[in-house]
Amino acid sequence: MRHAVFWPAFALTLPQALWVRQTARRFADAEGPTEGSIDGPDPLRLCGIGDSIIAGVGCRTLNQALIGHTARTLHEEVKRGVHWQALGRTGSTAGGILRRLVPQLHEQTMDLFVVSAGVNDLTALKTLSKWSASLEALLRALHAHSPQARIILLGMPPMHCFPLLPQPLRAVFGFRAHSFDLTASDLLETLDFATYVPFDGDFRPEQFAADGYHPSEASCAEIADRIVDAFAKR
Repeated sequence: MRHAVFWPAFALTLPQALWVRQTARRFADAEGPTEGSIDGPDPLRLCGIGDSIIAGVGCRTLNQALIGHTARTLHEEVKRGVHWQALGRTGSTAGGILRRLVPQLHEQTMDLFVVSAGVNDLTALKTLSKWSASLEALLRALHAHSPQARIILLGMPPMHCFPLLPQPLRAVFGFRAHSFDLTASDLLETLDFATYVPFDGDFRPEQFAADGYHPSEASCAEIADRIVDAFAKR
């Protein structure tokens, strides 16, 4: 039912969607090395893989982006060293991450994957079944690479709050993002190696980066706390 409602609603907002695509300010990926280490005993291997959130768009450096914050928080929580890698590609769908980024993984197995995907599948108008199939293929490929790793999938961002998107497009995309969230959550209930960490509640405008589309550095720190909590509770 939710699937059927989206398409006519989106058709009405198509001019807005095209306007946003043409006029939205494009921000570069965060600066800095895509790999790093925090000294400590028995180091954990952390890999962020996915779309522009992993690439750090909206943040000044990767150290202040999601994976940098996650590495530091993980180090503080478990009192171990952390080797981290950020494999992010702006605009990537789940299928694109599988094809282009998974082959770039190091041979060494990981202890934790943090995966960000979904927004570009949504804006590319992928169906829910296509989204689920692509996401499952990606997660299973990561599991095959590192069978002992915990995979944490971030939920869909709160698109109903994105300052960049005008109404009613914002509401329509927010509605669709909720459907993507439910689909991903249902999928992860069948995968014992993965954990879903949804975005709960609304985001205030100040919690977004200057582009009105990506999380701010402070928001990345908050998301990192939730990732590490989920990892510690596995």
